[in-house]
Amino acid sequence: MRILIADDDRTSTMKLGHTLEQWGFEVVAAQDGVEAWESIIGEKPPALAIVDWMMPRLDGIELCGRIRATSLRSPVYVILLTSRNSRQDLVAGLEAGADDYLTKPFERDELRARIHVGQRTLGLMVNIKQLTGLLPICSYCKRIRSDTNYWEQVESYISDHTDARFSHGICPPCLAKAMGDLDPPELPRVEDARKNSP
Repeated sequence: MRILIADDDRTSTMKLGHTLEQWGFEVVAAQDGVEAWESIIGEKPPALAIVDWMMPRLDGIELCGRIRATSLRSPVYVILLTSRNSRQDLVAGLEAGADDYLTKPFERDELRARIHVGQRTLGLMVNIKQLTGLLPICSYCKRIRSDTNYWEQVESYISDHTDARFSHGICPPCLAKAMGDLDPPELPRVEDARKNSP
């Protein structure tokens, strides 16, 4: 699993990164919130992000809000890492969009346990993605109107909005119709052809 560490404290980043690598995780580091955001929306986004509260350019709270306000290609589990440890800070972090909260200096066992919770949660999220709400569908051709007011086939719409994939087959009534369409047209008989010849 790929884990992002977003922290402007290089010593803390190195210590945390070394611990995660010992546990077999792929680690990528960002020195501020903007760099972290670019990693999250990049080609190889992390599955889990450990984000410091206080960072330049974009702090951890703002980064959490941006993550939750954006439709990402894949979910990111966010652990907010901070020296703030009051109940009000915990509530503020979770309300901003963090999935979990870890105080500095972290304990290795607690960090490992929280990462395992993140892994389990991500595993569940992959299986839960589904459609909700009202789908405008044409009663004749069964196409669905997309968010951009474009009418598209049902399987295209579902593929774009869920993790479902389609395999195509043919049902018996459609097979019978298709086979009927393939019957060759009746050719004129030889006698008829002679009658019509000059």
